[in-house]
Amino acid sequence: MALSPKARPYLAIAAVVLVIAGVLVAKLPGAPEPRPVADPSATTPAVVDARGADGAGDPYYPQDGNSGYDVREYDISVSYDPATRRLDGKALVTAVATDDLGRFNLDLYQLAVSEVAVGDRRAEFRQEGEHELVVTPAEPLRAGREFTVAVTYGGEPTLFEDRALGRSGWQVSASGGAFAAGQPHSATTWFPANDTPRDKAAFKLAARVPDGWSVVSNGVEGATTHADGWSTYRWQAAKPMATYLTTIAIDRWSVDRSALADGTPVVDAYAPGAERAREHQRRLPEILDFLAGRFGPYPFQAAGGIFLADDIGFSLETQTRPVYAGWADLETLVHENAHQWFGDSVSLRSWADICLNECFASYAQWLWAEAKDGENLDDRYRAEVARTEKSGGYWKRPLYDMGRGNEFRGVYDKGQLAVHALRRQIGDDAFDRALRTWLEQHRDGNAAWPEFEAHVEQVSGQDLDGFFAAWFRGAERPSDEHLWPGSLRR
Repeated sequence: MALSPKARPYLAIAAVVLVIAGVLVAKLPGAPEPRPVADPSATTPAVVDARGADGAGDPYYPQDGNSGYDVREYDISVSYDPATRRLDGKALVTAVATDDLGRFNLDLYQLAVSEVAVGDRRAEFRQEGEHELVVTPAEPLRAGREFTVAVTYGGEPTLFEDRALGRSGWQVSASGGAFAAGQPHSATTWFPANDTPRDKAAFKLAARVPDGWSVVSNGVEGATTHADGWSTYRWQAAKPMATYLTTIAIDRWSVDRSALADGTPVVDAYAPGAERAREHQRRLPEILDFLAGRFGPYPFQAAGGIFLADDIGFSLETQTRPVYAGWADLETLVHENAHQWFGDSVSLRSWADICLNECFASYAQWLWAEAKDGENLDDRYRAEVARTEKSGGYWKRPLYDMGRGNEFRGVYDKGQLAVHALRRQIGDDAFDRALRTWLEQHRDGNAAWPEFEAHVEQVSGQDLDGFFAAWFRGAERPSDEHLWPGSLRR
């Protein structure tokens, strides 16, 4: 007999009563020998209604993601017709239960689920709220058990509208194709997922589109097959990936294939009208070689870019193959590829930690200008500080724990100044060593900003509490002590 954890106290009381009763009965004349009572602590508890939470614990987005399991791989098959804008899909999500689970949640936005199975048995399910898919398997899942949930779904994908953060997720391009990109949300507009950066997983995609259209995604390109007027494109990313870094891009692509010096495959895709971006993308090997020299070896098994003709409001560091807006320039390529180290290989734990992604990808643009154009970064820093004299709100933007909706307000410009000031505070040797060892220690994982502060203090041997408080946690101009460290000192 198996019992839930809630039943354990009652079982213990009942056991004591039975022991006492057994002793009394044994004293009666002719009574049979009492049977030994089982130790309740040895009883395996049943999973009655244990469930993972409908959120992963991010304080800014408390209902994003879910708990109770750890996803190992997404294996996504979709069919999309640009003429009707309908997507039909089946997702195989392989995970390990981290708790006993009688129910668990996935996230899926504005698409209808028609069937769910856990293992080889159908599961009960319901869709709740904006994006919760609640799954009740035919039998409970024990902690430590690997399982696969199959979700069949479909509909017309849409996007997230956020007044503070703008649009993200599935978007229809001007050419009639479609693409998925954005942060903090994107993936769940086209497949069910545990939508939190904390649960990174491998990713496979098989995408079926009418002949004449093609599909580009993350990772290594697989075989393409054709049948009955449709083509199926396959992609695989073996390294763990945060869900918002996945992408699917459907268009009439012009595709260039090449390789880096070490053999890493490069796939570049250009939408109709975006071919001029080749002028910048031809320098990708140079960019990656430069970044590897500063940050350590390129962390993935594929590289490239997806170039839209659409002038959307952002470019995004989708893992191994960034998505670029029509306006993207060479600096944008440096920025998005620096994210392959800062943000993709080492991912944030909570969105309050976004400076770990954006401050360092933005500073990579300064490093590129220093190395390739001979720019004096101290002079650039001083000019930027002088420019802020005319901007009353410039310093009122914390770079850590800035509040929901403010994640991207300061990290691109104030973040560059802060990282350069840190470099001058601890010196070039300690700065380079701190970045490389940070990336080595957290490769393929997650990290938080306070951990980075402690890491830099350990590497540099300096007490930097005041510096970090002034630059990254504060909302006012740093005092001269922290504003003008090292060679910046006037």
